[in-house]
Amino acid sequence: MPNSPLDTLHRELGARFVDFGGWSMPVQYESVLDEHNAVRESVGVFDVSHLGRVRVTGSGSTDLLRNLFCNDITNISAGRAQYTMLLNNSAGVVDDIIVWRLADEDYVVMPNGVNIDDVASALESAASKGISIVPNRERTALLAVQGPKAPDLLERVTGWRPGRFRVDTAEFDGVEFPVAGTGYTGELGGELMVPNEQAEPLMRALLEAGGIPTGLGARDLLRLEMGYPLWGQDLDEETSPLEADLAWVVDWDHDFVGKKALRSQFKKGVAKSQVAFEMKSNRIPRHGYRLRAGESVGEVTSGNLSPVLERGIGLGFVSPSPVFHRYSQLDGDPDPPLEIEIRGEWETVTLSSTPFIKKT
Repeated sequence: MPNSPLDTLHRELGARFVDFGGWSMPVQYESVLDEHNAVRESVGVFDVSHLGRVRVTGSGSTDLLRNLFCNDITNISAGRAQYTMLLNNSAGVVDDIIVWRLADEDYVVMPNGVNIDDVASALESAASKGISIVPNRERTALLAVQGPKAPDLLERVTGWRPGRFRVDTAEFDGVEFPVAGTGYTGELGGELMVPNEQAEPLMRALLEAGGIPTGLGARDLLRLEMGYPLWGQDLDEETSPLEADLAWVVDWDHDFVGKKALRSQFKKGVAKSQVAFEMKSNRIPRHGYRLRAGESVGEVTSGNLSPVLERGIGLGFVSPSPVFHRYSQLDGDPDPPLEIEIRGEWETVTLSSTPFIKKT
């Protein structure tokens, strides 16, 4: 199993490791709760080197991404990032992706770690002559620095102050590398794609300047509080962006893989719908727990206890798509009631909207 370039440092810091996308990665150092709170209140430093990184360059690169992905890359200029998806011919989500546009025909395509081969293969199959497609996960580390104090910390250490979804270049120890104001926590900060040789010195400098080492367990909890989907749980190849309440990711004014099937689904209506909910009791909703709303049935795809809200929160799908007759702005007690089964008992939950935590 591959290790991060920062593996030695993680072990020095006392990390616990798990398999993330086939890589051995730190799930926590001390406490998931403490690391979660560090990101919400101060600044956490994550190693997310298991995520994919594919450099796409050359004449025709923009058309390649535009024709593959459901969002339209021409809607952003160089120096910006975009959230998008690669769909299959049935409109299911092969992967959800962040793209950094470094220059007009120079991109970093960032798939989930488990899907890098599928995304790279799709890029290579559709690429015209003259386009270079180079996976570079093995040559770089990816650091995420997140939290209300992250911009100040990054500026002190690298001279770069991130802007939301802005792509730039930072420098550390005389070496320049691409960076972007992106992340998976809902907090300020950014991600840095650092050559392997500079990764450990840079992370040490970030920690010495006040950053808290933070594992992927806290990252999963932070993303759930924001309602961000996790591929393999909330998204998969049998779930479309429309079913996952992510219609905003689709730009209909261009052709892309899966558009015909997605258009048909848009006209006919979706077979299932995502629901976001909050518990009324102190019990925790778990992945796989059953859901129902009248004649609609399904299951929880992501659930946990929110330290900020101090109650359980979750995402799930129910089918057929329910029609709730009584709610206020998608929040409250719907009719029919939304219920979850926990240990053989059905409990009514509160229908919610995402993000669960409303950031100002």
